[in-house]
Amino acid sequence: MKQSEIKELSVAELQEKLAEFKKNYTDLKMAHAISPLETPLQLKAIRKTVARLATELTKRAQ
Repeated sequence: MKQSEIKELSVAELQEKLAEFKKNYTDLKMAHAISPLETPLQLKAIRKTVARLATELTKRAQ
């Protein structure tokens, strides 16, 4: 997700997306540990998206 898309989401949607991306990240990480992913850069992209979502939630909490 891009930052502009993240800013348009509500707090509830942000929390929902954050949980979804965290689960997706752990699933991909486990799959990568068993057999290498075709595109391991997916892990990096999802990790950055999780960080963007968490940062936006923190900004709004203040």
